[in-house]
Amino acid sequence: MLGVMLSWVGAVSAQTPQPSVTPQTAPAAPQELTRAIARFDQAASDRNPRAALRLFSRSFQHSDGLTYDTLEQVLTQFWGQYSTLSYRTALNSWHRDGEAIVAETTTTITGIQQVSGRDFSLNAVISSRQRYEDNKIVSQEILSESSEVRSGDRPPTVQVILPEQVTIGQSFDFDMIVQEPLGDRLLLGTAVEEPIQPANYLNAATLNLELLSAGGLFKVGRAPALPDDRWITGIIVREDGMIQLTRRLRVVSQ
Repeated sequence: MLGVMLSWVGAVSAQTPQPSVTPQTAPAAPQELTRAIARFDQAASDRNPRAALRLFSRSFQHSDGLTYDTLEQVLTQFWGQYSTLSYRTALNSWHRDGEAIVAETTTTITGIQQVSGRDFSLNAVISSRQRYEDNKIVSQEILSESSEVRSGDRPPTVQVILPEQVTIGQSFDFDMIVQEPLGDRLLLGTAVEEPIQPANYLNAATLNLELLSAGGLFKVGRAPALPDDRWITGIIVREDGMIQLTRRLRVVSQ
């Protein structure tokens, strides 16, 4: 459920740390682009929404419906939950479109959140496409997104089965299969499907755990009747740890 919080944005800086651009693209990439990526990675790793927001156009548009104002709320709330964060962005491709630059990137984020004395570790990867003009990002589209939160001494190891994309009205399977032998231990878990919209960036879904009768979580969902990306979240809790996974499911027309 991380969306734009994990992505880079563009702006020119005279002195910024170097971003983790790929060797294939780094030699050809314009300097203002690589500096832009580094500047956002630094602001995000420092959990500094004010610095990050300087990089956005006031007319910013996002594929999930976020605006400049809602983005400020999202960044402030999300980054405020973590004691440590680390952002690393790879530049996959870029091209000029008139006076604008359009780039596709993949960002990896890791972080630690403490809740009631327990550590929850985040590992997430998001790919997105950005367009920036006059050194400000003006639009962004999320291409793929996955996040994982773990806690406990030995969180369950799981195999996840979920398509990246389905057509409207299509049924799909969402399975989280625990790889360790269950023995006499109990598993609790649940799954939630959410529409991706600004309100859900700020309000976490309620997860009502249920006793799992098999070695994992096995659910069947159905895509909506209109194209509309979904967050699919599953959680499994065992006595020695828990794992929560979220994937973006793209829903497309026939």
